[in-house]
Amino acid sequence: MVNISDTTIVQPAVVSKTLGLLVVDLQTRLAPAIPESAAVVARISRLLSAAEAAGLPVLATEQYSKGLGPTVPELRRHVAEECIFEKTAFAAPREGGFRDVLSGLGLRTLMVAGMEAHVCVQQTVLCLLEQGFAVHLVGDAVASRVPLNKAVALHRMAAAGAHITDTEAALVWLGGLQSNRPPARRA
Repeated sequence: MVNISDTTIVQPAVVSKTLGLLVVDLQTRLAPAIPESAAVVARISRLLSAAEAAGLPVLATEQYSKGLGPTVPELRRHVAEECIFEKTAFAAPREGGFRDVLSGLGLRTLMVAGMEAHVCVQQTVLCLLEQGFAVHLVGDAVASRVPLNKAVALHRMAAAGAHITDTEAALVWLGGLQSNRPPARRA
């Protein structure tokens, strides 16, 4: 029998100092074309709030923002301007500025969410894995216009080594990191 009264949270073997949250291309002109975008935006908003509370770096990318627009306002307000990266390559790590920030922050593990799962999210995740990063892909916080495209992409990223999780599990993980933070100093 399973003891469901045990509330000990088992965390992935990741040091919070090397973990960041990456939101890929959740942009104003792309989101309306994605049937499940409202639910995905809501899930990512929850992830962003939890990452902020845990003190984790938050990064976002924008694919050709002149055409696809900026990051949706509901999410943009959670990301510092200097942590939003314009890109033209589908894989964010192929952009020099993005790589420099990952290196400068000492990130080795990224929790990833965004759009479209089978294009920019997949290319970014595969490139991160190729470069030795650990990737936790939040499967219900990614989307594509066509559900089969998302399903195939999730399978391919998992086969390549990405850890597929969901929003609720990620929130538990981030909440555990928050509870392990030292108390804030008061003036």
